[in-house]
Amino acid sequence: MSSTDLAATQAGSATIAEGVDDEVIASNQRVFGGNLGLLVAALCVLYTSFHIFVMNVYPLEPWVYRLIHVGGGLALGFVLYSARPLPEAGQVTAYTPYERVLVPVAAVLLAVAGGQLLTMWATGDLIATGAPATKYVYTFGYPLFAGTLAALAASWLAPKRNRSSLSWADTLLAVAAVIVALYIIIHADFLRIRAQVFPHPNDMWASIAGIVLILELTRRLAGLALVIIVAVFIAYGFAGPWLPGVLHHNGYAAARFFAFIYTDNGILGPTTAISSTYIILFIAFAAFLQASRVGEYFVNFAFAVAGSARGGPAKVAVFASGLMGMINGTSAGNVVATGSLTIPLMKKVGYKPQTAASVEAAASTGGQLMPPIMGAGAFIMSEITAIPYRDIAIAAIIPAVLYFVSVYFMVDKEALKNHMKGLPRHELPSLPLMMRRVFLFIPIIILIGALFMGYSVIRAGTLSMGAAAVVSWLTPTKMGIKEIFWGLEIAARMALQMVAVCAAAGVIVGVIALTGIGTRFSSLLLEIAGQNQFVGMVFAMFVAIILGMGMPTTAAYAVAAAVIAPGLVRMGIEPLTAHFFIFYYAVISAITPPVALAAYAGAAIAQSDPMKTSVESFKFGLAAFIVPFMFFYAPEMLMQGEWLDIAHVMVTALFGIFMMASAVQGWLFGKLNPVLRIITLVAALMMIKSGWITDLAGFGIAMLVIALQRGLLNPRNASRGMD
Repeated sequence: MSSTDLAATQAGSATIAEGVDDEVIASNQRVFGGNLGLLVAALCVLYTSFHIFVMNVYPLEPWVYRLIHVGGGLALGFVLYSARPLPEAGQVTAYTPYERVLVPVAAVLLAVAGGQLLTMWATGDLIATGAPATKYVYTFGYPLFAGTLAALAASWLAPKRNRSSLSWADTLLAVAAVIVALYIIIHADFLRIRAQVFPHPNDMWASIAGIVLILELTRRLAGLALVIIVAVFIAYGFAGPWLPGVLHHNGYAAARFFAFIYTDNGILGPTTAISSTYIILFIAFAAFLQASRVGEYFVNFAFAVAGSARGGPAKVAVFASGLMGMINGTSAGNVVATGSLTIPLMKKVGYKPQTAASVEAAASTGGQLMPPIMGAGAFIMSEITAIPYRDIAIAAIIPAVLYFVSVYFMVDKEALKNHMKGLPRHELPSLPLMMRRVFLFIPIIILIGALFMGYSVIRAGTLSMGAAAVVSWLTPTKMGIKEIFWGLEIAARMALQMVAVCAAAGVIVGVIALTGIGTRFSSLLLEIAGQNQFVGMVFAMFVAIILGMGMPTTAAYAVAAAVIAPGLVRMGIEPLTAHFFIFYYAVISAITPPVALAAYAGAAIAQSDPMKTSVESFKFGLAAFIVPFMFFYAPEMLMQGEWLDIAHVMVTALFGIFMMASAVQGWLFGKLNPVLRIITLVAALMMIKSGWITDLAGFGIAMLVIALQRGLLNPRNASRGMD
């Protein structure tokens, strides 16, 4: 294809916004130039390449690999992202007295701790189990903790001098992260045993410093919500002796508590296991789609197919945001990445700003429900439940289809109500040209095919990433060495938020494991529900949504699964159903008022009222609030049962979803009055609920409403049936 053809395919559309998570936190992003920029880029490339190499070629011992993943991610994060928003370009501020004191103090303290660590490693004189409590504590533990706090204080108090220089305070925080990781790596054999019994004071100080660093990077990249939740759980670890009832525990010594948290029972446990493998792999895949411009093709293809339909840009958002959200796994990040293109175009064809933002938020959030990747949710669920990944991906198909069909119907009804048009065909990419480049879907096809052929997730993801580079060679925008390095660099930058968030969630998981609150909470759930599964599910729904508000999906699901799922399973609910139920509500917390992060991200682009946008995004994603109860009552929704039963449930549920969208939007074959809206909603719910009797009743009511709208019951009104 010629460059002229390429330009034609891009007419009327733009590329996917550059950098998913980077865009979300752009106000905190450092911009380095010159040799410093090259050095930072090289470190990012090295970080991503290390993960791909270890996963595919040379496996490392899990503790070592995860510690490098967390420690390296923290170090890169502090170098790249500042403690406070950066000044405007060209603005320069002077050093403050705080920096002149705190930075040298932190540097000296961390130099002492680092020097002692190197001495331990070089001489082999490690802190063995049973070593005196004072051994190296004055030359390692205390200096490491105090130096970390001093550097942290300096980073908070120091105004940023410009956008292209490296902050000394943040550099020292990166050094502290490396020291913590190296200390635990060289003492891993000892810590596996003693961390749960009699840890050394140095173990505690290294763990506390590491947790402080994790929470600070989480604050910079994901906001305060998760930091506050983690702080509450840490406080609970010490306040237990004074708490009543189910919250009571006997308390723990500080050394045992913090050392336990920094093991594979906590920070190095399931959440980091997932972020260091599946999440970073698929983020790298998304980065390669971006660097090769294959991801841009997905959006252009959607515009070519649906852009001219009524409400076209909104329908494009449903397709493109769902596809990209499935891969990158961040609701708010995907809203910014694809919404920066789709939201203005939705407004152009007549959607109100808050509606445009709501559609994008609902579609981007739903991407995490879409198999086979589900924003890494399928892999996390498989890790926690030991259910094979393939079974989870298959089970997710029908619920995901229902969700996106529901959003599509909502969008279409909105366009019908307001007599919207699509974009003019001459402003859209050429469909024939798009069809000639349909081979650019090959990376997605390879991914799905490899997974269902039995290849490991890591191998399938790596093959797909390579395919994204290879297929680009069939277009004018060939992906060469420069673009490969660029893809590896942006993958690291995009992954840092998830590294911090998963590590922070690991703290919560560790506290739950140590205190046993998950088991006691399950007992409380059983007591409240009284063995009534429906009551238990409603309770679980509220807990999952509340935990997910302000927290990324990965962390929300991991925490909710640890707290709620055991109780649901003990009530007799199948593990697959229980975990899917929790996962769905953890995901859609991103569009649930009052804290709807995906909706807020869309509102910022659309310049609409955040609260009104969150309420409307809730409306567009309403199906997601009903679907979990559907597969609770009908396991066939999760592909459990005979094919005839599965087909019956899917077909009737699709019709029910159509009726529900009509009721919510107040439009079927014309405007529905309030009474008909209620009747239509009743029909929808009866169709959605599994069972021949309810299906037939719902179908009969739906036909009655349709007949009334079409004027079939009164021929004299036939001409007015569409009023």
